Amino acid sequence: MVRSIKNPKKAKRKNKKGDGSSASSSVPSMPTKVWQPGVDNLEEGEELECDPTAYNCLHAFHIGWPCLSFDVVRDSLGLLRTDFPHTVYFVAGTQAENPDWNSIGIFKVSNVSGKRRELVPTKATTSDSDMDADNSNSDSDEDSEDEEEGGSAAPILQLRKVAHSGCVNRIRAMTQNPHICASWSDAGYVQIWDFSTHLNALAESETEVPRGGSSVFNQAPIFNFKGHKDEGYAIDWSPRVTGRLVTGDCKSCIRLWEPTSGATWNVDATPFTGHTASVEDLQWSPTEDHVFASCSVDGHIAIWDARLGKSPAISFKAHNADVNVLSWNRLASVMLASGSDDGTFSIRDLRLLSTKSEEDKSLVAHFDYHKHPITSIEWSPHEASTLAVSSSDNQLTIWDLSLEKDEEEEAEFKAKNKRAS
Repeated sequence: MVRSIKNPKKAKRKNKKGDGSSASSSVPSMPTKVWQPGVDNLEEGEELECDPTAYNCLHAFHIGWPCLSFDVVRDSLGLLRTDFPHTVYFVAGTQAENPDWNSIGIFKVSNVSGKRRELVPTKATTSDSDMDADNSNSDSDEDSEDEEEGGSAAPILQLRKVAHSGCVNRIRAMTQNPHICASWSDAGYVQIWDFSTHLNALAESETEVPRGGSSVFNQAPIFNFKGHKDEGYAIDWSPRVTGRLVTGDCKSCIRLWEPTSGATWNVDATPFTGHTASVEDLQWSPTEDHVFASCSVDGHIAIWDARLGKSPAISFKAHNADVNVLSWNRLASVMLASGSDDGTFSIRDLRLLSTKSEEDKSLVAHFDYHKHPITSIEWSPHEASTLAVSSSDNQLTIWDLSLEKDEEEEAEFKAKNKRAS
């Protein structure tokens, strides 16, 4: 987000007479900067505007009801796609006003175009700067700089809806069979869906769905579990064992699902217990078939081994507030990231966890940049040291742990943040 003057004409009238400025002169624009909620303040007459030049690609669609959860559906178009236009498939569950109005959307967005530019811009020389200044109003230069790569037309949104009773707290697509999805309902049950028919129909069609024109299909889930005693948000498919699933509820219980022959699952009658409050997130180990991690409102993180019983193998105090989210690094499996309700997030080395010492030696990094709850945290699938963090302060931040700490920059930021508060 960048600053802009809300009413340039009004600002122009505020100029003093005789200050050397002509009536026809334009209002000087403020330098572009990244907006930091809670740090930067808006002056009178200013408002925030999205700066499209900050993005390689930016498109927006209105789909009706808000969605609390979504998941990208893996396709067969390749894992590393760098050239536009792009195509993406994903699923999302609604949070409608009336429970009967909810649905799960199966989406396809194709012809996604964007700008071709270097990840790290080269520094311009003095002569280059002078040349840019001379040609700042050249239409040809602007067209060259903003030239879009790939499809020139607008992206195409296609959507298929499946009726869902109650709000969708969270939805996840299976890694090995992406057409199989699991959804957590606020009515307290977990359902498994087969969306292969809808995904195949989307793959074969290139016709955009008119706004409000998508019909809702009444499709039964292939499996419905009502054994949890309350609703929940935690759910994760195993990346190693096809069909293996864990779900956690707001009553602190975790259930293990084992696939059987056909489209059925055997859900453990006895839950995993160890937390004293709601289980907020679950993550399977990327290297161990039977190991998963959980985080809870009780401020703890637990590591579980399904072979060792229904109690955690190790549990430790991770934050001083609710632990909302987890992310297990799939490129460096000893690293676990967690985000808290107090805005902090931490990185731990699981090799240093110990039940014999009260000192937490596993904490390798702790950040208190965000001042509002952490809502999502995710390691990069391509760079082991990089992760993204989102917060309810309306910021998404990217962190690279391989970079050296800049003491001066950190001190400057903390001083600025303290003045703003």
